[in-house]
Amino acid sequence: QVQLVESGGGLVQPGGSLRLSCAASGTIFSINAMGWYRQAPGKQRELVATCISNDNTNYADSVKGRFSISRDNAKNTVYLQMNSLKPEDTAVYYCYGNVRRTRWSSADNYWGQGTQVTVSS
Repeated sequence: QVQLVESGGGLVQPGGSLRLSCAASGTIFSINAMGWYRQAPGKQRELVATCISNDNTNYADSVKGRFSISRDNAKNTVYLQMNSLKPEDTAVYYCYGNVRRTRWSSADNYWGQGTQVTVSS
């Protein structure tokens, strides 16, 4: 089994910052992409950022210039640094990892349980 555990969510004022972490554990041979999605109440889940490597990242237009994704391969961990937060960033944030469990298996997506981020004064 593979588990992804997020941490770092919470309540922050507009303009503030938060750093989310997501650590993968279990039977892992390799991890391709890792990243973050979010889902606000009444809205569909949307992609926030992906990280294939620290030199190969992708962001939603709504967070470019404010959010930064990175990963520590030695720790199987992905981070999301969120700066200049806005009320519209309020959502449950989910991390994912595209994981190969063995040398011979295909890669599958695994998800964390979600962490709430609330931006409000």
